[in-house]
Amino acid sequence: MRTLFGATLAALVALAGLAAPAAHAGRMPDMAEIPEMPTSVYGGAWPTSHVQGVAVDEKNGHMYFSFTQMLVKTDLHGNVLGTVEGLTGHLGDLTLNVKDGRVYGSLEYKDAEAFYIAIFDVDEIDRVGMDAESDGVMTTVYLPEVVEDFTADMNGDGVFDGDVADTPDHRYGCSGIDGVAFGPSFGSTHGKQKLMVAYGVYSNTDRVDNDHQVVLEYDVSRWRRYERPLSQQDPHTSGPAAVDGKYFLRTGNTTYGVQNLEYDPHTERWMMAVYEGKKEQFPNYSFFMVDAATDPVTGIVAGQPEPETGELLSLAPDGRYDPATGTFGWDFHGQYGLVSLGNGYYYAVRGEDVVEDGVEKENAYAELYRWTGATPTPFQRVTGS
Repeated sequence: MRTLFGATLAALVALAGLAAPAAHAGRMPDMAEIPEMPTSVYGGAWPTSHVQGVAVDEKNGHMYFSFTQMLVKTDLHGNVLGTVEGLTGHLGDLTLNVKDGRVYGSLEYKDAEAFYIAIFDVDEIDRVGMDAESDGVMTTVYLPEVVEDFTADMNGDGVFDGDVADTPDHRYGCSGIDGVAFGPSFGSTHGKQKLMVAYGVYSNTDRVDNDHQVVLEYDVSRWRRYERPLSQQDPHTSGPAAVDGKYFLRTGNTTYGVQNLEYDPHTERWMMAVYEGKKEQFPNYSFFMVDAATDPVTGIVAGQPEPETGELLSLAPDGRYDPATGTFGWDFHGQYGLVSLGNGYYYAVRGEDVVEDGVEKENAYAELYRWTGATPTPFQRVTGS
C-alpha cells in the first residue's frame, strides 16, 4: 500500500506538523503504529438520503458506506466495487464483525414497527445494483426489545401515536435504533466482542424521561438461527427474545440519539456521536465518551414516570464540563460516520449535498483523524499538506 499512495502516513504526519496530544486518555501513537491508510476515501455521490455510517476492513482493503437506502462498497482508492440497493427503510450506522467478516448495520421500518440488524455478506457484493431482497447478500435479525420501547403507550390512552416526536409515547423517547458497534462488555477493555446497539431518541424538550442514551448488548455468536432474508412487504419477527444487557447514559436529550457508536481500543472508550440536543438546561454537546473499564452501576433511571432502576453508565471525566448538570462532552462531527483504526487513528465522515447532471445527490468522504485528547475537540485531521 506504500506504493499505492506514494508516501507513508508517517511522512504525511510529519508534513502536517501535528502537535503532541493533551494529557488525557490514550497516548500519542508510535510512528511504527501509524496505519498506511489514505487520508481521504470518497464514497461516491448517490441519489439517496445522506450518509449514515461507515465500516472499514483494513485486511482486505475495503470500505463500506451507508447511504440510508443503500450500502456502498469501495476499495481504499474510493473505487466503487458494488452496491446493495432497494431498501425502503432506514439503514443507519455500520460495524464490521471481525470474527465472521460480515458488516452489521441498524435497519428501521418505523411504519411497520419493525427494527432489525441487517447483516451483509460483503464478500458476495461484487457489482453495482445488487438487490437487498433477491440477491442473497443480506439477512436480518429482529429486535423485539426495541419494538416494545418504540411502541410503548406511555400515557395509557390506548392509542400508539406512531412515528411522532411531539407525543408522550415511546419509552425513553425511543425513535428506533442507529449507532451500532462491536466491543467488550461495559466494565471491560477486552474479552468477547458483543454487539452494542444504541437507540435513536426523539428530540422533545417537553419531556423529562428522554435524557438518556440507551444501549442494548447482544451476543451474536448464535444469531444465525435468527437470520432471515429481508421481505419488506412481509417483515419477519425472528430475533432474540431478550437482550444480554441494557444500559443508560444520561447526557441530556439529543436529536435522534446516538448516530454513530464506536469502541476505541486506543483510548479504551466507547465513543458516541450525536446531533446536538435542544434542551436549554443541558450543554448539548455533539460527542460523548464512556470509559470502557468502568463498571455500570445499578441505580435510578432519572425522569421516568414510574420509579425505575437500570444499569447506569458514566461519562468519561474529561473534555468540556457543565457543572449545572454534571455533563462531560466534546465537540466533534462524527455523526455521519466514525470508525476507529485501533491505534489512535480514525475515519470520520463528511457528507455534502451535490447536483450532478441535474440530479440531486448525497456524497461522502471518510477523512483521517488522529487522537489528541485536546478540549474541546479531541481529534486532529491528518492531511498531506
